[in-house]
Amino acid sequence: MGIDVGTSSTKALLVTLDGEIVAQAMRDHTVDRPGRGLVEMDGDVWWAECCALVPELLAAEPTAEIVSVGVSGMGPCVLLSGDDGRPLRPAVLYGVDTRAADLIDEITESLGGVDAMRARTGSALSTQAAGLKLAWLARHEPEIWARASRFTMPSSRLVELLTDEYVLDHHSASHCTPLYDVHRRAWIDEWVERLAPGLEMPRLAWSGDRAGVVTERAAAATGLPAGIPVTVGAIDAFAEGLSVGLDDPERMFLQYGTTMFMLVPLAEPRPVPGLWTTVGDGPGRFSAAGGLATAGAITDWLRQLTGADWTDILDEAADSGVGARGLLVLPYFAGERTPLGDPEARGVIAGLTVRHTRGDIYRAVLEATAFAVRHHVEVLAEAGIPVRSLVGAGGGVLSHLWPQIVSDVCGLPQVVPWVSVGASFGSALLAAGLVTEVDIDLWNPPAIVLTPDESARAAYDEAYRDYRRLYPDTLEVVHRLAARG
Repeated sequence: MGIDVGTSSTKALLVTLDGEIVAQAMRDHTVDRPGRGLVEMDGDVWWAECCALVPELLAAEPTAEIVSVGVSGMGPCVLLSGDDGRPLRPAVLYGVDTRAADLIDEITESLGGVDAMRARTGSALSTQAAGLKLAWLARHEPEIWARASRFTMPSSRLVELLTDEYVLDHHSASHCTPLYDVHRRAWIDEWVERLAPGLEMPRLAWSGDRAGVVTERAAAATGLPAGIPVTVGAIDAFAEGLSVGLDDPERMFLQYGTTMFMLVPLAEPRPVPGLWTTVGDGPGRFSAAGGLATAGAITDWLRQLTGADWTDILDEAADSGVGARGLLVLPYFAGERTPLGDPEARGVIAGLTVRHTRGDIYRAVLEATAFAVRHHVEVLAEAGIPVRSLVGAGGGVLSHLWPQIVSDVCGLPQVVPWVSVGASFGSALLAAGLVTEVDIDLWNPPAIVLTPDESARAAYDEAYRDYRRLYPDTLEVVHRLAARG
């Protein structure tokens, strides 16, 4: 069984030991935005949805023998809990929550500067960093902090409730900048005590390791068999990357979801300005990673705003054609994570006329995310990390329009695997690894390879140059607007 707590929904599925999906279930949920730059979620929802989805899967496949469970979830997030294990406040979500941006320069300077921080953690501070969010909570919510004993992310929260084990995977920990040393693969105790004083840090293990077994209490709550093993877990995008294979150092993984996450395997930790350096799925494995603050979130916002259904608006976007009839979008509808690191960035739609349709705007949004991917590819190339192909997964690849646009803009071929349901499948793969040998090439072979349309290249090259200019040209005005919002 694989369970994944995403930004927009929790998904669960049953997979045979040779990779066949036999049952799936899902619960939609929403995040809360209680104020400017604040994005939160009730952490109790994660367990409640797990307890609802497991019986649904078991009812759908009543003869199935569940032998292991894998979990993943959005991240890096911060959920504080007290000695009784109950959440003390809503969880603070990953880089889309920008509340701690004002602490970045102060904390960086206090720890010796950005170079010193990158030398130990692999990354500079950004709104993505869970360690920064912990520091913000310690400073701004002292009464809650005084009662806090532990912090979890969606995956580690499920692990704790399933197994009574307080454990976090190394990849998630490497997003806890500046609290984790990517070289020693350990917490930096003196920085933990400085920024998160008194907090018990979880033990560390690899995503595919066994965290523990389902307890009698968890079995009663979920219907799972007591005593079966549970994985340590993973951030959803990383689990999704594992579901398509992360062994080609010149291939970038793209997660087409509410946000977009990008991952390129590395043999050693190599800091890349503007991106994150993270630990991979085992010793000696690392990644250069990046993420857009919004991707599918914009397309769903536009669909709901216009009252369209997915089929119609996708057809209209396809008909719009290359360049969206002269529209250009900056997709920074919730600030931007990498490589800009600008929480005050905002969305811009340039070139609008009364002739434009919702299909044109939708197409322009898809192209904008593709331009953002190309920006990441260029940043990696400048750091000596070439990207020669792409592999995509997630809800956004169910229609080939979006990944085809990304391939056309980047001029790179893109593999779309047979199974693209994402992180829950990756979590199930990790769970299977607890009880048998797993071959990802057999579990999830390529379904199609999208090749770039060379006839679109010249138009996209010109539009990309305008895209890169539009951000600095509008920066001053946009920041003033953000201050008023």
